[in-house]
Amino acid sequence: MRTWATIAVLASSWLIFGVTCSEPIAATSGIAQNATPFPTPTSLKKIIVSNAEFGLKRVDTKGNVTIFRTTRVPLQQGNAYGWRIKLKDHQGEVKWREVLHLPKPPETWGTDNGEDFSISADGTTSITRRTQSAPDGVIGNFWTIAPGDPLGKYRIDVYIDDRLIGTFEFEVIAVK
Repeated sequence: MRTWATIAVLASSWLIFGVTCSEPIAATSGIAQNATPFPTPTSLKKIIVSNAEFGLKRVDTKGNVTIFRTTRVPLQQGNAYGWRIKLKDHQGEVKWREVLHLPKPPETWGTDNGEDFSISADGTTSITRRTQSAPDGVIGNFWTIAPGDPLGKYRIDVYIDDRLIGTFEFEVIAVK
């Protein structure tokens, strides 16, 4: 038993001695200069929303998208409504989740590009998951009014990881 105790004391003293006597690695080595930094996962970055907007999507003749801010969306086929969120000091990809709550089930649900999309059992809620390139820190999503969409109060909740970063409440109204 004394032999093991002596070995443990000697080994730990050698480790401590080795650490205190070793020289630090030069930060200017060729390997360090050419190293590619690993991207920081979204979950480790502090997420700060600098701007959030909801409304009707407008596209000009040059293809630039603007949002006409409103909380009242006319039930007119082809109208597009949605949200855009600007993340402060963020670049790169963002994994987000959108939960869309409707007052009652629409006649149909659909997405444009077969993304990660699911519908609740009662048909009133959809969940969209997307990884989006956001070189300028802007993420967003738009929906288009389709035949059979219900009138009433809607809500969109937007999450990054499991953190709620935006809620948009609006009403789809009849066209006069």
